[in-house]
Amino acid sequence: MVTLYDVARQAGVSIATVSRVLHGQESVRETTSARVRAAIEELGYVPDGAAQSLARNRKDVIGLVCVEHTGLNPNQYDIESMSLLFYDEVMRGAEALIRDRHWSLLITYLREDELLATYSQDELDGGALRPEREEEPVLPRLLTLSGKVDGLLIGEGVVPTTALARLARRLPVVVVAGDPALRGIDVVAADNWSGAYALVSHLVVDHRRRRLFHVDGPETAPDAKTRRLATQAVIDEHPGTQLVGACSGRFSVRSGEAAAEQMLADFGGPGGDLPDAIICANDQMAIGVLRTLTKHSIRVPDDIALIGFDDIYPATLCDPPLTTVNQPIRSIGERSCERLIERIAHPTLRPAVELLPTELVIRTSCGCPPGTVIRKPVETVAPAPSPCPPKQQIPVARQSPVR
Repeated sequence: MVTLYDVARQAGVSIATVSRVLHGQESVRETTSARVRAAIEELGYVPDGAAQSLARNRKDVIGLVCVEHTGLNPNQYDIESMSLLFYDEVMRGAEALIRDRHWSLLITYLREDELLATYSQDELDGGALRPEREEEPVLPRLLTLSGKVDGLLIGEGVVPTTALARLARRLPVVVVAGDPALRGIDVVAADNWSGAYALVSHLVVDHRRRRLFHVDGPETAPDAKTRRLATQAVIDEHPGTQLVGACSGRFSVRSGEAAAEQMLADFGGPGGDLPDAIICANDQMAIGVLRTLTKHSIRVPDDIALIGFDDIYPATLCDPPLTTVNQPIRSIGERSCERLIERIAHPTLRPAVELLPTELVIRTSCGCPPGTVIRKPVETVAPAPSPCPPKQQIPVARQSPVR
C-alpha cells in the first residue's frame, strides 16, 4: 500500500508539504504542489480517510436515521412503504447538499415495531425514560452510530424525546419531519397544518361535502397527527360538517385498501349510507381507497370525493387523478442537512423549528371537472386556540387494519 511517506519521497518534499497539498492549503508553491500531485497520480496514492478524520477531529460523515413503518405482523415487509418513498427523496436532498463538500451519508433504518416494543406509551408521548430501559436495543444502537458521524438526521418522531435529548448532548441532531412542538432540538418539516387545512377547506367549502370519513396515518407519525388536527379544525369551524367515521392506516396502498373495506363494512356495504368524502393522510392510502371503491363500483368523485397528501407521481396516474397537497420532501432533506452542517460548525446555535411551505394541488378526485390541474401556494395558517373542547374529535385508532 502506497503511503504518505512514499509520496513525499517521490516528490522530494516533506510529509507536511504533502499534507498541505492534500488539504488545499495555499502556503505551498504551485511548482511544488504540481510535483506532489504528479507523484500522487503516478503512485496511485489514496489518502487514509480515518487518519485525516483523526487529524481534523472530524469525519465528514452525516448519519441519517430512517423509520420503517411496519404492519401488524412484524415479519411483513411492504416494498412500497411510505417510509421508503419518503426517505428516498430525503436522501436525495441531503446527498445533493453534501456532494460538493465530499462528505458521505451513512444510512440506517429503525423498524417502528422495534421502537414501539422498546418504549411505553408514556415514554413515546415524552415522559421520563426509566433507568432500566436505558440499555434497550434501540438507544445503544443510536449511541453507537453517533460515534461514527459528525451529526445525525433523525426521521419523524418515533424516537422518544428523552433519547433525542441524550443524543443531542453527544453530537448535533436535526429531526426530519418531526413534531413542531418538539423543544430543544432542531426540527425541519413541511407546514402540514396549513396544507391540510387548505385541502380540507377546499373539500368542505368549495364542494360542500359534509359527511367526512378520515383514513389516518400511523399513530407515531407527527405528520399524520398534525394533518388530523387540521382536519378537525375545519370540521369544528363549519356547522353541519361531521365526522362519520375514521380508521388508521400505515401510509401504504394496502392499508388504504383495508381501510376502505372496513368503511364499507361499517356502513352496510356499497348500497349503504356512505360518507360523501374520504380524507386520507397520504396519497398512497388514497390510491388504496380508490382501488377498493372502484372494485365495488363506487364512483369517485360522483358518489364519494377523495383527497390525499404528498403529491407523489402515481397520484397523477389515478383515474380520477388525486387532489392533494405537495410537500417539498427533497427540500426537507436538503434543508435538514444544511441546518445540521450549520450546527456542526456552530454548536451553540439556538434550536429552531423550520416549516417549509406546501402547495395545494387540485385535480378531479375532489369533485372538480375532469382535466382540472390547479396548483396554489398555501398561505401559512396558525392553529387557532380553542376556547372549549370540540364537540367531536377524530379518534386515533390504536390498531391499524391488517394489510
